[in-house]
Amino acid sequence: MTAVLHAGRTREERPVLRTRQVHAVAACYFVASFAALGLPPYLTEILPSLGDHGARWAGLLYIVPTVFGALGAPLWGRLADRYGRKRLLLRAQLGLALSFLLAGLADSLPAFAAALVLQGILGGTFAASNGYLAASLDGRRLSWALTLMQGSARLALVAAPVVVGGLTPWLSPHRQYALLAVLPLAAALMLAALPEPPRTEPSAPAAPEAESPPPGPLRTLYALEFAFVLATVISYPYLITLVGERLPGLGPSASGALFALPHACYLLLAKPVHTAVAHRPHLGAVTGFACVAVALAGHWGANTVTSFVALRLLLGAGMTLGLVSLSALAAEASRGRGPGRLFGSLEFISKAGAVVAGAAAAASTGLWGPAAPAVAGSAVAALTAVISTPTLLRTRWSR
Repeated sequence: MTAVLHAGRTREERPVLRTRQVHAVAACYFVASFAALGLPPYLTEILPSLGDHGARWAGLLYIVPTVFGALGAPLWGRLADRYGRKRLLLRAQLGLALSFLLAGLADSLPAFAAALVLQGILGGTFAASNGYLAASLDGRRLSWALTLMQGSARLALVAAPVVVGGLTPWLSPHRQYALLAVLPLAAALMLAALPEPPRTEPSAPAAPEAESPPPGPLRTLYALEFAFVLATVISYPYLITLVGERLPGLGPSASGALFALPHACYLLLAKPVHTAVAHRPHLGAVTGFACVAVALAGHWGANTVTSFVALRLLLGAGMTLGLVSLSALAAEASRGRGPGRLFGSLEFISKAGAVVAGAAAAASTGLWGPAAPAVAGSAVAALTAVISTPTLLRTRWSR
């Protein structure tokens, strides 16, 4: 019984964070993500100065932090449960600052690649932030906090490339790595003022098997996370190419706006969608997959600005439904489990989906053109919706 009490703390036993503290965690993740999300699109401009004149290594280096971040996330999550979530969150921010500084100072391709490897290994701010929040919040407050974290990621994804591009006339994207290293360092200083959540007691006796959280719902969450990331991210790399092929008169700014439109939808719709699906996240997830499937399938035949805008808006609605519902499911799954280990594993699954999506996008585009990744993503989303509907509507999460 002691183990159950330690592992499954009630909301009253947790040191609940204030709203402004939750916002501070989300803001720290946003500023720390600027270099990680804003600079990789400029690898083709960075690599020639490091000796790779044709930027042939850009595709591989783009996913290096993701791959090593996936490998390190479960370990950092377990260490957070054992040694303290705040301590490991600070470690992640400081690790990003160090790796960005080394990347900005690198004067050779191997040194730059090594810095990106360190970024993946030492980073993991998203999983660390979610684990910290899950140790201090519960239920609907936690699901909304996780939704805010996704909003921070979407905002950084939209804003960071624009800011980096605006700074380029004065400072090269390569050297901006060193400049932007101050952002995770500043985030660490802000996070230092936040309280430390309680640790999971390592010395408590194991709970009886009958009282342990069942693994089935957790496996379902992991499967849905992998499928959702795969279905959506697979369309990212070649969307601009597809738009340029179908709408040759459209400028790069308008093409970028079409790319960003679904993420802007999330920022606008996250709160009302959370209110609508917080108590029925299974249905919200299935609906989100269905919207993503229809929207991505439509990219195959889209050839006007109006059709692209409509499809991108529908994709934004599906992404919002899916991401918010997955946040709610993750909040429920965290009950009775070490949040560091849970969100570390979830980060591994998410990054694995992104790596598979990138490889599948490259392979399918080479065979069938730039619309192929969107169609492949549609097939994944549709299949997941069909298979998951009965299971999702019957599942009752352990509390």
